[in-house]
Amino acid sequence: MNIRLYRKIWPIRGSFTISRGSKTSAETIIVEIEKNGVIGRGECVPYARYGESIEHVAAQIQGIFPEIKCGINRQQLQPLLPAGAARNAVDCAMWDLECKLSKQTIWSQLQMSPAGLTTAYTLSLDKPHKMEEAAVANAFRPLLKLKLGGPEDLERVRAVRRGAPQATIILDANEAWDVETYNALIPELEKLEVAMIEQPFHADDDAVLEGLARPIPICADESCHDRSSLSKVIGRYDMINIKTDKTGGLTEALALKQEAQDAGLRIMVGCMLSSSLSMAPAFVVAQGVEVVDLDGPLLLSQDIEHGFEFEKNQMLPFGSELWG
Repeated sequence: MNIRLYRKIWPIRGSFTISRGSKTSAETIIVEIEKNGVIGRGECVPYARYGESIEHVAAQIQGIFPEIKCGINRQQLQPLLPAGAARNAVDCAMWDLECKLSKQTIWSQLQMSPAGLTTAYTLSLDKPHKMEEAAVANAFRPLLKLKLGGPEDLERVRAVRRGAPQATIILDANEAWDVETYNALIPELEKLEVAMIEQPFHADDDAVLEGLARPIPICADESCHDRSSLSKVIGRYDMINIKTDKTGGLTEALALKQEAQDAGLRIMVGCMLSSSLSMAPAFVVAQGVEVVDLDGPLLLSQDIEHGFEFEKNQMLPFGSELWG
């Protein structure tokens, strides 16, 4: 077994802005595990909000090179690294390698039949008139996700609703609201037919949701990483956003999906800003879920070879040339 990793910078179309700042490129780590001349690949996105950096995540992966070279399997991998970006890249590379060595697709491995999915399209945080312009340009899309996080949030949503009157709208505050803001906005957002709100409060402060009305479903993102998060999520949130970079790979993502559904939580599957290589395992998890947010490739000006194809607002099933 051989293992390699390298850093990849993907340019973004324009810029991407959330409540924590802006960026013009997405930085990822791609892991390749090789056995008998066959290569499995996985991609991850180190995320500063979770204390991750390119250097830190690369060091985590390099720290288990000896175990990988000795041929550990996915189950043996899980306790070696915490849930997060490093384990995600390795876990997904292992899945890809398993599929290629067995000459079975991921769908055969999991006994699933893939279907095309409608993904949300994200509008970056901006001035209301700019977000309205973006909404007009993307009014043909059935599902728009708005990045919020400032005093003009209500005007932003109103502007997008004007620009895309037929679209379903979901919101992502990225932990930027307080209770006063929440209580003031909710009645107005109901009038604007907002379908869901993602992570309004900081993960450390989300206990306040236990005492608040939730007429619009509230989805946990920063508050839900893997199955160990569920005990705090249940009762506060209506939905969870599963991302392989948070769960630490497809293995835990599938387990989290099942346990959350068993607990009565609704499911969203999301992504960090990255290439189609990251989207492929998430696309597997996203089969049959309520909300899909896998627009990473649509937001990049350059994607990985054999990336996802989109047709009439549908994200089409990927080929094994990409992954799995």
